Amino acid sequence: MPKEPLVSADEVAAFRANVLSKLTYSVGKDPEHAFDHDWFEAIALATRDHMVDHWMDHTRQIYRKGQKRVYYLSLEFLIGRLLLDNLSNLGLLEVARQALSELDVDIERIRTLEPDAALGNGGLGRLAACFMESMATLGVAAHGYGIRYEHGLFRQAIIDGWQHEQTETWLDFGNPWEFERPEVSYLVGFGGSVVPVVDENGTLRQVWHPAEAVRSIAYDTPIVGWRGASVNTLRLWRARAESELHLERFNAGDHIGAVVEEARAESISRVLYPADSTEAGQELRLRQEYFFVSASLQDLLRRHLKQRGTFLNLPEYAAIQLNDTHPAIAVAELMRLLVDEHLLPWEQAWELTVGTLSYTNHTLLPEALETWPVSLMERLLPRHMQIIYLINAYHIDQLREQGLHDFDLLRAVSLIEEEHGRRVRMGNLAFLGSHSVNGVSALHTDLMRSTVFAELHRLYPQRINNKTNGITFRRWLYQANPGLTELLVESVGEQLLDDPENLLPNLEPFADKPAFRKRFAEQRRRNKEALANLVYERQGIVLDPGALFDVQVKRIHEYKRQLLNLLHTVALYQAIRDEPSMPWVPRVKIFAGKAAASYHQAKLIIKLANDIARVVNGDPTVRGMLKVVFLPNYNVSLAESIIPAADLSEQISTAGMEASGTSNMKFALNGALTIGTLDGANVEMCERIGQEHMFIFGLRAQEVEARKRAGEFNAEAIVAASPRLHEVLMAIRSGVFSPDDPGRYVGLVDGLTWHDTFMVCADFDAYWEAQRQVELCWNDPKQWWRSSVLNTARVGWFSSDRTIREYAGEIWRALD
Repeated sequence: MPKEPLVSADEVAAFRANVLSKLTYSVGKDPEHAFDHDWFEAIALATRDHMVDHWMDHTRQIYRKGQKRVYYLSLEFLIGRLLLDNLSNLGLLEVARQALSELDVDIERIRTLEPDAALGNGGLGRLAACFMESMATLGVAAHGYGIRYEHGLFRQAIIDGWQHEQTETWLDFGNPWEFERPEVSYLVGFGGSVVPVVDENGTLRQVWHPAEAVRSIAYDTPIVGWRGASVNTLRLWRARAESELHLERFNAGDHIGAVVEEARAESISRVLYPADSTEAGQELRLRQEYFFVSASLQDLLRRHLKQRGTFLNLPEYAAIQLNDTHPAIAVAELMRLLVDEHLLPWEQAWELTVGTLSYTNHTLLPEALETWPVSLMERLLPRHMQIIYLINAYHIDQLREQGLHDFDLLRAVSLIEEEHGRRVRMGNLAFLGSHSVNGVSALHTDLMRSTVFAELHRLYPQRINNKTNGITFRRWLYQANPGLTELLVESVGEQLLDDPENLLPNLEPFADKPAFRKRFAEQRRRNKEALANLVYERQGIVLDPGALFDVQVKRIHEYKRQLLNLLHTVALYQAIRDEPSMPWVPRVKIFAGKAAASYHQAKLIIKLANDIARVVNGDPTVRGMLKVVFLPNYNVSLAESIIPAADLSEQISTAGMEASGTSNMKFALNGALTIGTLDGANVEMCERIGQEHMFIFGLRAQEVEARKRAGEFNAEAIVAASPRLHEVLMAIRSGVFSPDDPGRYVGLVDGLTWHDTFMVCADFDAYWEAQRQVELCWNDPKQWWRSSVLNTARVGWFSSDRTIREYAGEIWRALD
């Protein structure tokens, strides 16, 4: 962060005194014997005091003004470290820095002790975090709802090149930002039976008698907006057993059996995304999703009823956003609560449900649109299965009444899939139960209308809309890249910090000023030196900060095509060895990302990356012209080190498969040039930044779809026509990079050759040529740095503030 205006001595003294007070009375240490982590906790608690003051004031204002509330339901919130984020947003960073320096405490050292909250996996969770910060900045009254994972996603360790999943222990030292709310607790039922009962009015009602009840306990974290504009709440649920320890069984010697129920209940909030390759894993995943949805809906309905006195105005004062299909069971649960618990008529409850819920779709991959076996749903959530059947029946009957009898259409829009075993389609349920269904980039939204929701779009043509994703510049520029931020503020003015969307374009004229381009390049060089130091500390690999830093960091998945990047790496390695006298551009290939625990092909790609790195980095004939690095355990904090140091941003997913992407925006904001396909938000970035300042290649989405429809997956002819690609594949297949196991990659290469599902071979030659254009541009510093400055200047539209204004104005109707 650039330095704030001079702060008063009184502010510094007050903050210092508060830190010392927290150290003594909350942490229980004196300064002479305090360890670094003690200081971190004391500083965090002192910062939290300021947050709470704003939090209470903002909450009172919401009640006083009667603001509409937004409830953001997400299985992930990848919030990262919060110390600097909170100090910066409160305007206290310079105050804290001065106060701590007087105590001989280095805030830059202390901040690294904070663990990343293990509450998310990738883009979905990071988007939710950016949205929460933007809602607080814009004054939208919002609650985020999710699960307080004890361990969250696994910690990735790379052992002999293979990914190993280790337990994440982010809560070992507690979490100073959260407040436990034991008084905010709801029972969540599972299993059991549904009994029809005639009530005193003669109405037949269905009464669910769960066989098991789990208690949800709330933990609240305040989320601060920029300049402390407002503070919203992230409420996460922890699962606890309803019944305590069976003391009689324990005393009788059954020590394990006495705690079985407790362990079963608490497993719900233990790990993010348990492997669902087994029936037990699938059941736990569904239990997680229903657990947090039910607790959240019970909580928000209680709050609404207390404040408004009736549910008949629920859509007027509450908006519930479902972040992907994970919370889609909210459609059935909200109906259950309104009909069964609050005794509303079905038709009225359905109108309120649709009017309150909205759904964000994040994927076009059919396998990622969740479906659950009917048998599992009937056993675990029998009343919800009844409600889903009833929603489906009413819907199909209504279509038939409208004269629609097309069997294929009715089958496609049904909530029950019949073809491959009976399963509940959660995407269709979320679509039907929401008044708004949005995509997250213009291309993605168009493809939603023509692919995964084509039939539903035909029936409800006004329901699908687009809300292109954005990122919070406070985190991904001001905090991650203080050197660049200081340069921008000096050039454009202090107002940039408050209105980057509108003021970043004022940077454009500076792209033609040699002195500015020089300073722009110098700040990048400093970031690259810092990253090179980090790589050396963690992996012992020496990097040249003068080399082109070519970066692909994201979840490992075949459609994101890390494999295409690796094929180019091998091709470049072979070319450098074949023609050592050529003026090759020194290049560092940087990879990072986790593979799902049960995704064996993705884990094999990680192994290949590490095998290639071992061979390339150990080959003296390359003379350091090419280095390959795979950084383990990718998270928000690591991203904050990598992104400001990147020269080239790899956004090379198979066209039509990436919903949006947000790392593409983060890299461009920090001045990296993008090499990518016309996929996701790359398309809109291309329009706003200018294709001449990016490196676009490969098949378009329509061409990919056409090949799929024609069944053109066999790439033998493509490989035969490309000597370079053929040589790369043969080297990998023959064991050049796996001498300990020469057959390790035979299946991977044969799969690419005979069934090129993700068009890796089909796009290889175009990718190679685009990379040649990258090198030509890099060798022309004026051109490179001019494009780099223009990337930063023209990316302002991709702010999450803009995205949230669109959600709040067009979907939630929640702007004052």
